[in-house]
Amino acid sequence: MARSVYIAALDVASGKSLIALGVTELLTRQTGTVGVFRPVVRDRDRPDRLLGLLRERFSLAGEPGDGVGVDYARLRADPDAALAEIVDRYHALADRCDAVLVVGTDYTDVASPTEFEYNLKIAANLAAPVLLVVTGTGRNPAAIAAAARLGRAEAAAAHTTVCGVIVNRVAPADVAAVRKADPDLWALPETPALTAPTVGEFAAEIGAELLLGDPELLGRTATGLLVAAMTLPNMLDHLMPGAVVITPGDRAELLLGILASHHSATGAVSTGVVLTGGLRPPAQVTRLIADSTLPVLSTDLDTFETAARLSDVRGRITASSPAKVATALGLFADNVDTDVLAERMRLARSAAVTPLMFEHGLMERARAHRRRIVLPEGTEPRILRAADTILRRGVADLTLLGDPDEIRAAAAVLGADVSAADLLDPAEPTLRRRFADEYHRLRAHRGVSPEQAYDTVVDVSYFGTMMVHEGLADGMVSGAAHTTAHTIRPSFEIIKTVPGTDVVSSVFFMCLAERVLVYGDCAVIPEPTAAQLADIAVSSAASAAAFGVEPRIAMLSYSTGDSGAGADVERVREATALVAARRPDLPVEGPIQYDAAIDAEVASAKLPHSAVAGRATVFVVPDLNTGNNLYKAVQRTAGAVAVGPVLQGLRKPVNDLSRGATVHDIVNTVALTAVQAQEAAE
Repeated sequence: MARSVYIAALDVASGKSLIALGVTELLTRQTGTVGVFRPVVRDRDRPDRLLGLLRERFSLAGEPGDGVGVDYARLRADPDAALAEIVDRYHALADRCDAVLVVGTDYTDVASPTEFEYNLKIAANLAAPVLLVVTGTGRNPAAIAAAARLGRAEAAAAHTTVCGVIVNRVAPADVAAVRKADPDLWALPETPALTAPTVGEFAAEIGAELLLGDPELLGRTATGLLVAAMTLPNMLDHLMPGAVVITPGDRAELLLGILASHHSATGAVSTGVVLTGGLRPPAQVTRLIADSTLPVLSTDLDTFETAARLSDVRGRITASSPAKVATALGLFADNVDTDVLAERMRLARSAAVTPLMFEHGLMERARAHRRRIVLPEGTEPRILRAADTILRRGVADLTLLGDPDEIRAAAAVLGADVSAADLLDPAEPTLRRRFADEYHRLRAHRGVSPEQAYDTVVDVSYFGTMMVHEGLADGMVSGAAHTTAHTIRPSFEIIKTVPGTDVVSSVFFMCLAERVLVYGDCAVIPEPTAAQLADIAVSSAASAAAFGVEPRIAMLSYSTGDSGAGADVERVREATALVAARRPDLPVEGPIQYDAAIDAEVASAKLPHSAVAGRATVFVVPDLNTGNNLYKAVQRTAGAVAVGPVLQGLRKPVNDLSRGATVHDIVNTVALTAVQAQEAAE
């Protein structure tokens, strides 16, 4: 079994960051603890940019300094001693990992042929298979194939094994020809969005200060530069969407015009403004634009020097630009056969399910058979940012509900690209009438009149649920701006439960540092009966198994085994018996206390012969009060990521978000809903 894989670039500016992102995601999905190692960096005493990017994105083993070998000064002084130190440092990290990605040197200090040769020498001494990266920039398909052959030949001469060749930055028109010329390599097309500079990179180049605007928007990429020194009407005619505008700091009227256009429904939306000459707008103007989110920068440089320096800036993939990271990961997944690459790297899958493996497994499964998910809260900022990531990574197809113009305007202000989503207004008369007729048919026995149905279905939660019911969407995710009751009540009325299940309940997937646990029910049923607890347990076990967690069920109580008595304990005991009778294949224990369920040492004292005690993965709580407090306590005190609540028992998936959900939470929940939709279709 390979312990590592070594990314070695044959050329300068090959785009290793993109490849490193894709491979790190693959490793975290295929195995448990992952480390990233840079054998040679510019300066050991300064943070390495690529390591910083990967550590920000993934939970990697060790401290930042553990992933660094030597710097170029040490390498020049004594290459052999430097190699020995690299090997020692690598093994110190590898001993704590299931897999290590080694990312080779950056061609910043020595001649290219020598550097590639040295990378191969390091790989051979680490017994690491090499993933060769070749740039397609300036090469036709024949030249690319020749470069790949040369790289393979040099690797063979250095006694290293090449597990794959990736050609990055290929002209899009040449991708098919490159693949035909060498079917054993993977070709990634040149993607301008990855090399376009961000506002933050522009700011760093000229030492600019952020005067106004949202600091998070410094991560937005610029489509171009515009020097504005003309009159306001002429300047407005030349504004380009996504551009950074450079203008003298004393041209307040131009600044106001840029911002007016940016926030207008019909004007060009800019990415940022740079005010030159060290001049700042007067206080009267500053007060008018104080609430704008558009980044406004100030530099002491004059307009000419600012434009000259910014025109030479080349963008990088950094942690501060999540859109670039999402684009890079999507590009890698779309163009590299990761199953073949994983097999070639011969990395065994871990028996445990870690949080990263769980999350990346969700993404992989969602991408494999894309489903359409409707997001009713179409103008909510977190929903829009999550939609941008979901669409970039190809996790799901999306429908956003709301006024399409309002959605587009809100997305433009945030710098979120939702152009690939369907935008649908619930007030649209054709669908509204169709849904009203169907809702009336479903609820007429409850006294719902046609007029009441017509008024009801325009509500976004009802409209989204009707889309799922009618097959216009495969699942729904809502709740970022609505209560749980508002989100899930329509599903109880419209979608109903699967055969054999009497109740709708929920689970949270609790992603702890080293494992994923399942808690149910923490969101729906306040005081479940014994029969309902049994339903919850069986449904929760099915949810766990569907997402790669082997179910071992603990029916929680304040008593373990026969140590206590009382109505609440007896209810749990009865529920446990019902589960055992209904599903004898499921390992279940109850009543059991949490410490005996989770801790092997406690379990050995309280229930020494239990197959579940100390090893439980599915925790069924006795009531909603317990469950809601349990998941929040673990989330806040143990730093767990809580994915959910995930509704279970419905014929089609509808899931609720916490009103405090982060963008990351929303992306995970949409991916999970898409996978639930796949399961429902089967």
